Amino acid sequence: MRRTMLFIPGNSPAMLLNADIHQSDAVILDLEDAVAPGEKDAARMLVRNAIQSLDYGKTEIIVRVNPLDTDYIRGDLEAIVPLKPDLIMPTKVSDAEYIHQVDQMMNEIEEKHGIPVGTVGLIPLLETAEGIENAYSIAKSSKRVKALFLGAEDLSTDLQAIRSKKSDEILYARGRIVLAARAAGVEVYDTPFTDVNDDEGLLQDATFARSIGFTGKASISPRHVSAINEVFSPSLEDITYAQEVMEAIEEGKRQGKGAVSLRGKMIDKPIVDRARKVLEAARELGLGGTHE
Repeated sequence: MRRTMLFIPGNSPAMLLNADIHQSDAVILDLEDAVAPGEKDAARMLVRNAIQSLDYGKTEIIVRVNPLDTDYIRGDLEAIVPLKPDLIMPTKVSDAEYIHQVDQMMNEIEEKHGIPVGTVGLIPLLETAEGIENAYSIAKSSKRVKALFLGAEDLSTDLQAIRSKKSDEILYARGRIVLAARAAGVEVYDTPFTDVNDDEGLLQDATFARSIGFTGKASISPRHVSAINEVFSPSLEDITYAQEVMEAIEEGKRQGKGAVSLRGKMIDKPIVDRARKVLEAARELGLGGTHE
């Protein structure tokens, strides 16, 4: 279960070495914005060596590569794809054709190294107005696409909007990317909360993101990880209610009832589906949840 994704600068040996100690479900090893142009080659080598030599345990490895219109992306993919990270994060993704081009490059690299084509997945970073408007076609553009990720900082600039903690300026984009991802059957991740010292603001922002359908949230600070994990994990109340729903359904079947109610409310298929997802998440996180 991927609730948190922590950005790790690709040019920081110390942070790469300790990337897995922060309890984030995934780390994003960053070859793009965190790395100055003069350090791109060195950062790529550092990230390659880190993936080759370090054991990140159960922490998923995502590598953010440079945009398609730069001279760096081919080198990024040539160095990283053969190491079979969980996901590649292409940046500034504007449309399905962008993903087709990245997909083709990855096909060639996997074939060259004897890796089954499609082994490495994609999580496109949508951070332009065009990208948000094309979110559904991007999500459906390749079987490699496993999730979409919203990048609010560059998006706000592209929108000529004023970036704020309240994030009203990205409200439409948040809803649009969630709707597109869910319609396409992939996961979707929210932009980081960038004020490292505002714990209350982080909680409010993460809680809102979960409430509108995001799967999880990225972070630029290790100290935000535990709070995001908590927000995107089922609570004891969630688990208890989900178990009650499944027990009510089972009891209804035993009694031959066509309709079942719980706490004065009819239990229909969407409620049962949500209960199953809560229990699946609880089991994966070791929080309980015994009903199949």
